[in-house]
Amino acid sequence: MLANGIFEGGGVKAFAMLGALHEAETKGYTWVNVAGTSAGAIIASFIAAGYTAGEIKELVWDLDFKKFRDKDWLGQIPYLGLPLRLWFKNGLYKAAFLENWIRQILADKGIQTFKDLVLKDFENDCKCRYKLTVIATDVSKRKLLRLPYDIKDYNIHPDELDVASAVRMSANLPFFYEPYTLSYFENKKLRRYSYIIDGGVLSNFPVWLFDREDTPAWPTFGFKIIEPDSINPLPVSNPFDLFKATLTTMLEAHDRLFEMDPKSVVRTISIPSLGIKTTDFDINGTQKENLFMSGVQAADNFFAGWNFDVYKMHFYNSNEANPVP
Repeated sequence: MLANGIFEGGGVKAFAMLGALHEAETKGYTWVNVAGTSAGAIIASFIAAGYTAGEIKELVWDLDFKKFRDKDWLGQIPYLGLPLRLWFKNGLYKAAFLENWIRQILADKGIQTFKDLVLKDFENDCKCRYKLTVIATDVSKRKLLRLPYDIKDYNIHPDELDVASAVRMSANLPFFYEPYTLSYFENKKLRRYSYIIDGGVLSNFPVWLFDREDTPAWPTFGFKIIEPDSINPLPVSNPFDLFKATLTTMLEAHDRLFEMDPKSVVRTISIPSLGIKTTDFDINGTQKENLFMSGVQAADNFFAGWNFDVYKMHFYNSNEANPVP
Protein backbone atom coordinates (compact mmCIF):
# COMPACT_ATOMS: atom_id res chain seq x y z
CA MET A 1 0.00 0.00 0.00
CA LEU A 2 1.28 3.43 -0.92
CA ALA A 3 1.31 6.44 1.40
CA ASN A 4 3.03 9.76 2.07
CA GLY A 5 4.64 10.37 5.45
CA ILE A 6 5.09 13.63 7.38
CA PHE A 7 7.38 13.54 10.42
CA GLU A 8 7.32 16.13 13.20
CA GLY A 9 10.42 17.54 14.84
CA GLY A 10 11.21 16.31 18.33
CA GLY A 11 14.93 15.73 18.91
CA VAL A 12 15.61 12.48 20.74
CA LYS A 13 11.86 11.80 20.87
CA ALA A 14 12.32 10.59 17.29
CA PHE A 15 12.72 7.09 18.79
CA ALA A 16 8.94 7.16 19.28
CA MET A 17 8.37 8.06 15.62
CA LEU A 18 10.61 5.16 14.61
CA GLY A 19 8.33 2.80 16.52
CA ALA A 20 5.27 4.16 14.71
CA LEU A 21 7.09 4.00 11.37
CA HIS A 22 8.05 0.38 12.02
CA GLU A 23 4.43 -0.51 12.76
CA ALA A 24 3.21 1.27 9.61
CA GLU A 25 5.68 -0.70 7.51
CA THR A 26 4.58 -3.90 9.24
CA LYS A 27 1.03 -3.07 8.10
CA GLY A 28 2.32 -3.03 4.51
CA TYR A 29 2.77 0.68 3.80
CA THR A 30 5.54 1.93 1.53
CA TRP A 31 6.39 5.60 1.04
CA VAL A 32 6.01 7.75 -2.04
CA ASN A 33 6.77 11.25 -0.73
CA VAL A 34 8.15 11.92 2.73
CA ALA A 35 8.74 15.17 4.56
CA GLY A 36 9.75 16.40 7.96
CA THR A 37 11.02 19.10 10.21
CA SER A 38 14.14 18.92 12.42
CA ALA A 39 14.53 15.35 13.74
CA GLY A 40 11.59 14.43 11.51
CA ALA A 41 13.61 15.68 8.53
CA ILE A 42 16.45 13.32 9.49
CA ILE A 43 14.09 10.33 9.61
CA ALA A 44 12.43 11.37 6.35
CA SER A 45 15.80 11.72 4.60
CA PHE A 46 16.81 8.20 5.59
CA ILE A 47 13.48 6.82 4.36
CA ALA A 48 13.89 8.70 1.08
CA ALA A 49 17.36 7.19 0.71
CA GLY A 50 15.86 3.70 0.99
CA TYR A 51 16.34 2.73 4.64
CA THR A 52 13.60 0.83 6.47
CA ALA A 53 12.49 1.65 10.00
CA GLY A 54 14.44 -1.34 11.31
CA GLU A 55 17.61 -0.20 9.56
CA ILE A 56 17.22 3.36 10.87
CA LYS A 57 16.78 1.97 14.37
CA GLU A 58 20.09 0.12 14.02
CA LEU A 59 21.78 3.32 12.82
CA VAL A 60 20.69 5.42 15.79
CA TRP A 61 20.13 3.03 18.69
CA ASP A 62 23.68 2.91 20.05
CA LEU A 63 24.71 6.33 18.80
CA ASP A 64 26.37 8.53 21.42
CA PHE A 65 24.13 11.59 21.25
CA LYS A 66 26.65 13.60 23.24
CA LYS A 67 28.64 13.81 19.99
CA PHE A 68 25.94 16.10 18.65
CA ARG A 69 27.14 18.69 21.15
CA ASP A 70 30.34 19.39 19.21
CA LYS A 71 32.51 22.28 20.36
CA ASP A 72 35.22 24.29 18.68
CA TRP A 73 38.17 25.85 20.54
CA LEU A 74 35.96 28.69 21.77
CA GLY A 75 33.37 26.36 23.25
CA GLN A 76 36.05 24.39 25.10
CA ILE A 77 37.18 27.34 27.23
CA PRO A 78 36.38 26.35 30.85
CA TYR A 79 33.25 27.94 32.32
CA LEU A 80 33.06 30.78 29.80
CA GLY A 81 33.30 28.79 26.56
CA LEU A 82 29.62 28.13 25.88
CA PRO A 83 28.39 31.61 26.86
CA LEU A 84 31.10 33.14 24.67
CA ARG A 85 30.18 30.86 21.80
CA LEU A 86 26.52 31.75 22.13
CA TRP A 87 27.45 35.43 22.07
CA PHE A 88 29.88 35.34 19.13
CA LYS A 89 28.51 32.41 17.08
CA ASN A 90 24.80 32.61 17.98
CA GLY A 91 24.81 28.97 19.01
CA LEU A 92 26.26 26.74 21.70
CA TYR A 93 27.45 24.04 19.30
CA LYS A 94 28.65 23.68 15.70
CA ALA A 95 26.34 20.97 14.22
CA ALA A 96 29.26 19.76 12.07
CA PHE A 97 29.05 16.24 13.51
CA LEU A 98 25.30 16.14 12.81
CA GLU A 99 25.70 17.18 9.18
CA ASN A 100 28.63 14.85 8.47
CA TRP A 101 26.84 11.91 10.12
CA ILE A 102 23.77 12.46 7.94
CA ARG A 103 25.92 12.89 4.82
CA GLN A 104 27.74 9.58 5.37
CA ILE A 105 24.53 7.61 5.95
CA LEU A 106 22.97 9.06 2.80
CA ALA A 107 26.16 8.44 0.81
CA ASP A 108 26.00 4.75 1.73
CA LYS A 109 22.78 4.63 -0.33
CA GLY A 110 24.22 6.73 -3.17
CA ILE A 111 22.38 9.92 -2.20
CA GLN A 112 24.20 13.26 -2.39
CA THR A 113 22.03 15.94 -4.00
CA PHE A 114 18.28 16.21 -4.51
CA LYS A 115 18.82 15.18 -8.13
CA ASP A 116 19.28 11.68 -6.70
CA LEU A 117 15.77 11.87 -5.16
CA VAL A 118 13.77 12.90 -8.23
CA LEU A 119 10.67 10.73 -8.75
CA LYS A 120 10.40 10.15 -12.49
CA ASP A 121 6.61 9.75 -12.35
CA PHE A 122 6.35 13.24 -10.83
CA GLU A 123 9.36 15.05 -12.30
CA ASN A 124 7.17 17.93 -13.54
CA ASP A 125 5.11 18.18 -10.35
CA CYS A 126 5.61 21.28 -8.18
CA LYS A 127 4.90 19.37 -4.93
CA CYS A 128 6.04 15.81 -5.50
CA ARG A 129 9.07 16.00 -7.84
CA TYR A 130 11.39 14.96 -5.03
CA LYS A 131 10.85 12.01 -2.74
CA LEU A 132 12.01 14.19 0.18
CA THR A 133 10.93 17.65 1.34
CA VAL A 134 12.25 19.32 4.49
CA ILE A 135 11.12 22.48 6.27
CA ALA A 136 13.57 25.17 7.43
CA THR A 137 13.36 28.79 8.56
CA ASP A 138 15.22 31.72 6.99
CA VAL A 139 15.47 34.27 9.81
CA SER A 140 17.17 36.80 7.52
CA LYS A 141 14.20 36.89 5.13
CA ARG A 142 11.70 35.93 7.85
CA LYS A 143 10.17 33.12 5.81
CA LEU A 144 9.50 29.39 5.83
CA LEU A 145 11.54 27.32 3.39
CA ARG A 146 10.23 24.23 1.63
CA LEU A 147 13.45 22.55 0.55
CA PRO A 148 14.68 21.85 -2.04
CA TYR A 149 11.96 23.74 -3.94
CA ASP A 150 12.48 27.17 -2.37
CA ILE A 151 16.25 27.11 -2.81
CA LYS A 152 15.61 28.50 -6.31
CA ASP A 153 14.89 31.84 -4.60
CA TYR A 154 18.62 31.97 -3.82
CA ASN A 155 19.62 31.35 -7.47
CA ILE A 156 20.48 27.73 -6.67
CA HIS A 157 18.92 24.92 -8.71
CA PRO A 158 16.95 22.56 -6.43
CA ASP A 159 18.57 19.53 -8.08
CA GLU A 160 21.98 20.78 -6.96
CA LEU A 161 21.16 21.28 -3.27
CA ASP A 162 23.11 18.94 -1.01
CA VAL A 163 20.62 16.76 0.89
CA ALA A 164 22.64 16.57 4.11
CA SER A 165 22.98 20.37 4.17
CA ALA A 166 19.24 20.81 3.71
CA VAL A 167 18.49 18.36 6.53
CA ARG A 168 21.00 20.12 8.78
CA MET A 169 19.24 23.44 8.02
CA SER A 170 15.93 21.92 9.09
CA ALA A 171 17.43 20.41 12.26
CA ASN A 172 19.36 23.52 13.28
CA LEU A 173 17.93 23.99 16.79
CA PRO A 174 17.94 27.75 17.45
CA PHE A 175 20.64 28.89 19.89
CA PHE A 176 21.58 25.25 20.52
CA TYR A 177 23.34 25.13 17.13
CA GLU A 178 24.85 28.09 15.32
CA PRO A 179 22.71 29.16 12.34
CA TYR A 180 23.47 27.68 8.94
CA THR A 181 24.97 30.44 6.80
CA LEU A 182 23.66 30.19 3.23
CA SER A 183 25.82 32.09 0.76
CA TYR A 184 24.32 32.97 -2.62
CA PHE A 185 24.56 35.51 -5.42
CA GLU A 186 21.88 38.06 -6.18
CA ASN A 187 21.77 39.10 -9.84
CA LYS A 188 24.90 36.95 -10.38
CA LYS A 189 27.11 39.68 -8.91
CA LEU A 190 26.11 40.67 -5.40
CA ARG A 191 26.87 38.07 -2.73
CA ARG A 192 24.24 37.73 -0.03
CA TYR A 193 23.97 35.69 3.16
CA SER A 194 20.94 34.19 4.85
CA TYR A 195 20.86 32.56 8.26
CA ILE A 196 18.85 29.34 8.37
CA ILE A 197 17.55 27.66 11.53
CA ASP A 198 15.21 24.87 12.60
CA GLY A 199 12.01 24.59 10.55
CA GLY A 200 10.08 23.98 13.76
CA VAL A 201 10.19 27.70 14.48
CA LEU A 202 7.51 28.22 11.79
CA SER A 203 6.12 24.75 11.05
CA ASN A 204 7.07 21.81 13.24
CA PHE A 205 4.40 19.56 11.75
CA PRO A 206 3.75 20.34 8.04
CA VAL A 207 1.07 17.68 7.57
CA TRP A 208 -0.50 19.91 4.89
CA LEU A 209 2.55 19.75 2.64
CA PHE A 210 1.32 17.37 -0.05
CA ASP A 211 -2.36 18.35 0.09
CA ARG A 212 -4.36 19.27 -3.01
CA GLU A 213 -7.97 20.09 -3.67
CA ASP A 214 -8.42 16.86 -5.65
CA THR A 215 -9.02 13.46 -4.09
CA PRO A 216 -5.70 11.79 -3.21
CA ALA A 217 -4.81 8.42 -4.70
CA TRP A 218 -3.20 7.37 -1.44
CA PRO A 219 -3.20 8.75 2.11
CA THR A 220 -0.78 11.11 3.81
CA PHE A 221 -0.04 10.07 7.38
CA GLY A 222 1.33 12.42 10.01
CA PHE A 223 3.68 11.20 12.74
CA LYS A 224 3.34 13.59 15.67
CA ILE A 225 4.70 13.61 19.22
CA ILE A 226 2.20 14.69 21.87
CA GLU A 227 3.15 15.98 25.30
CA PRO A 228 1.51 14.98 28.61
CA ASP A 229 -1.57 16.99 29.60
CA SER A 230 0.26 17.94 32.79
CA ILE A 231 3.80 19.23 32.28
CA ASN A 232 6.15 20.03 35.14
CA PRO A 233 6.92 23.78 35.10
CA LEU A 234 10.44 24.69 34.04
CA PRO A 235 12.38 26.67 36.67
CA VAL A 236 13.52 30.10 35.51
CA SER A 237 15.99 31.75 37.90
CA ASN A 238 18.65 33.13 35.52
CA PRO A 239 19.11 34.06 31.85
CA PHE A 240 20.24 30.54 30.89
CA ASP A 241 17.15 28.99 32.50
CA LEU A 242 15.06 31.45 30.50
CA PHE A 243 16.96 30.51 27.34
CA LYS A 244 16.31 26.80 27.93
CA ALA A 245 12.65 27.38 28.76
CA THR A 246 12.20 29.54 25.65
CA LEU A 247 13.81 26.92 23.41
CA THR A 248 11.74 24.11 24.93
CA THR A 249 8.50 26.07 24.59
CA MET A 250 9.31 27.02 21.00
CA LEU A 251 9.88 23.41 19.98
CA GLU A 252 7.34 21.57 22.13
CA ALA A 253 4.28 23.83 22.40
CA HIS A 254 1.08 22.30 21.09
CA ASP A 255 0.19 23.24 17.51
CA ARG A 256 -3.22 24.92 17.86
CA LEU A 257 -3.79 25.05 14.11
CA PHE A 258 -3.34 21.28 13.96
CA GLU A 259 -5.79 20.75 16.80
CA MET A 260 -8.46 22.82 15.01
CA ASP A 261 -8.16 21.02 11.65
CA PRO A 262 -10.18 17.76 11.62
CA LYS A 263 -8.61 16.61 8.33
CA SER A 264 -5.16 16.79 9.91
CA VAL A 265 -6.14 15.19 13.20
CA VAL A 266 -7.87 12.16 11.68
CA ARG A 267 -4.81 11.13 9.59
CA THR A 268 -2.21 11.73 12.29
CA ILE A 269 -0.58 9.10 14.48
CA SER A 270 -0.29 10.87 17.84
CA ILE A 271 2.54 9.40 19.90
CA PRO A 272 3.01 10.09 23.65
CA SER A 273 6.43 11.57 24.44
CA LEU A 274 6.52 9.97 27.91
CA GLY A 275 7.86 13.25 29.27
CA ILE A 276 11.15 13.06 27.32
CA LYS A 277 12.48 16.46 26.22
CA THR A 278 13.77 17.37 22.75
CA THR A 279 17.40 17.84 23.87
CA ASP A 280 17.63 14.99 26.41
CA PHE A 281 20.78 13.67 24.76
CA ASP A 282 21.61 11.62 27.87
CA ILE A 283 18.62 9.36 27.20
CA ASN A 284 19.27 5.74 28.28
CA GLY A 285 18.42 2.42 26.66
CA THR A 286 15.27 1.87 28.68
CA GLN A 287 13.92 5.30 27.74
CA LYS A 288 14.69 4.64 24.07
CA GLU A 289 12.84 1.32 24.19
CA ASN A 290 9.88 2.88 25.99
CA LEU A 291 9.65 5.62 23.37
CA PHE A 292 9.90 3.10 20.55
CA MET A 293 7.11 0.98 22.02
CA SER A 294 5.04 4.10 22.60
CA GLY A 295 5.22 4.66 18.84
CA VAL A 296 4.38 1.04 18.06
CA GLN A 297 1.30 1.12 20.29
CA ALA A 298 0.13 4.50 18.97
CA ALA A 299 0.39 3.32 15.36
CA ASP A 300 -1.34 0.03 16.14
CA ASN A 301 -4.24 1.94 17.73
CA PHE A 302 -4.38 4.35 14.80
CA PHE A 303 -4.50 1.73 12.05
CA ALA A 304 -7.14 -0.26 13.91
CA GLY A 305 -9.54 2.61 13.21
CA TRP A 306 -8.17 3.93 9.91
CA ASN A 307 -10.27 3.66 6.74
CA PHE A 308 -9.05 5.55 3.67
CA ASP A 309 -12.40 5.31 1.86
CA VAL A 310 -14.19 6.86 4.83
CA TYR A 311 -11.55 9.58 5.01
CA LYS A 312 -12.07 10.46 1.33
CA MET A 313 -15.84 10.41 1.72
CA HIS A 314 -15.67 12.94 4.56
CA PHE A 315 -13.08 15.32 3.13
CA TYR A 316 -13.15 14.91 -0.67
CA ASN A 317 -15.44 14.18 -3.57
CA SER A 318 -14.97 10.40 -3.64
CA ASN A 319 -16.58 10.15 -7.10
CA GLU A 320 -13.83 12.15 -8.75
CA ALA A 321 -12.57 10.41 -11.89
CA ASN A 322 -8.85 11.15 -11.66
CA PRO A 323 -7.48 11.16 -8.13
CA VAL A 324 -3.93 12.46 -7.63
CA PRO A 325 -1.42 12.01 -4.82
